Amino acid sequence: MKWQASEMDTYLQAKEYVDTALIPLIPLAWQKDVKSTVAMGEFISIIVLEVEKQFHGRVVQFPPFTYLRTEDSTSRMNRIRSWEDELRDGGISHIVYLTSDGEWKSVEDQVNGMLLWLPTIPLEHMEASYKRDVIADQLKQLIPIMTNKWQSR
Repeated sequence: MKWQASEMDTYLQAKEYVDTALIPLIPLAWQKDVKSTVAMGEFISIIVLEVEKQFHGRVVQFPPFTYLRTEDSTSRMNRIRSWEDELRDGGISHIVYLTSDGEWKSVEDQVNGMLLWLPTIPLEHMEASYKRDVIADQLKQLIPIMTNKWQSR
């Protein structure tokens, strides 16, 4: 389900089945590396939309956790822990973070969820059919990872 009022009616009726939060980790930068930073966010946003479609009724696609690329790691981690506490207290069992920012790999063991890092694939100049194929290939890798995590619970 998406972070939309109309979808929350569905969630409220079936919340015992919805146990996973999808959270895109989206960096912001305006002074340098703007285009590559935007490409990261764009790519992960598309992936998250497609994952939500695949697991509609099991996951909630939350708004992106956005942060400045220059934000220090302690501040970032404190904010993410606040999100985790809120979600866990609200009944979410699994938190899945998706990102193209390699910096998250260095703190992966500090998040209370599954961090999935995907290298950014620049989509801006691709033909639509090739873009769909690339996204489908990424999903073929992500879906088994997520279903295995649920089964190992």
